[in-house]
Amino acid sequence: MEKELNVTYVTLDWYVEVNKYRYGYFCIMCILYILIICSNSTIVYLIWTHKNLHEPMYIFIAALLLNCILYSTNIYPKLLIDFLSEKQVTSYSACLFQFFMFYTLGMSEFFLLAAMAYDRYVAICKPLQYPNIMTKTTVSIFLVLAWLVPSCHSAVQTIASAEAKLCDFNIKGIFCNNAVYTLQCARPRLITVFGVVALLDLVILPMLFIVFTYTKIFIVSYRSCKEIRKKAAETCLPHLLVLISLTVFFVYDISIARVESDFPKTARIIMTLQIVLYHPLFNPVIYGLKMKEISVHLKRLLSQASTNSCIQIEC
Repeated sequence: MEKELNVTYVTLDWYVEVNKYRYGYFCIMCILYILIICSNSTIVYLIWTHKNLHEPMYIFIAALLLNCILYSTNIYPKLLIDFLSEKQVTSYSACLFQFFMFYTLGMSEFFLLAAMAYDRYVAICKPLQYPNIMTKTTVSIFLVLAWLVPSCHSAVQTIASAEAKLCDFNIKGIFCNNAVYTLQCARPRLITVFGVVALLDLVILPMLFIVFTYTKIFIVSYRSCKEIRKKAAETCLPHLLVLISLTVFFVYDISIARVESDFPKTARIIMTLQIVLYHPLFNPVIYGLKMKEISVHLKRLLSQASTNSCIQIEC
């Protein structure tokens, strides 16, 4: 236990030795972080600047990608600092803040995907009522709830963890996720009970709603004309792919905290990297390439950038 001026510090166990190749790792992770920020920000910028994308579906996509930017920013800066540090140490309060942001932003994606599913359901199954249902007020309420509800759940668990007595000060991981529970001498009953409630409210119920909604969409589309089926496939498939990716993301997270201590270290670091790399890069690729309206603007933007670059070279 390390305490200075009543500050408790914990050590991050990175599974593998990083000191030997720290600068190489730093450069790779820095490039990936920049790539995540640029790719997600580009799609958000296109949605922001083009009026034909100012529709609920694209607004939810922009919110989802903005969520990815915040999620990555919660992890990568500290990760990059740790690569250049002799010891990977953090204060317990900073660790809990990262824990709070990690689950608030992670769980909010399920709510945003549920909002997207509802938007597609109304657009395809109730097209005449769509303008009256998906108003600006409705979209705003969905966005507020998508971040407010997960933050309230995460706040309860964070506060309970802050008051719990610690018997260990070594976290098996490269950032603070639910592995912080392993530091506690005995997990408070509030955390256990509320963890189950959070899993039900923030993951299982939104997933069931999404599955139910898309089932209804596919039934209606199957009974409709070819054009309706094509529209449903173009707009729903990207959301389903992201949902699958997000589900894998949480399976990894739960596995990391639950697997036995003798689990191969190489496998653990690969599983952890899936969380910080795969999902934030997957979303902009899916929405940038699979969503037709966004893809058109993206190709135009890249074409203009290429043309301007050629002009500068000629000059």
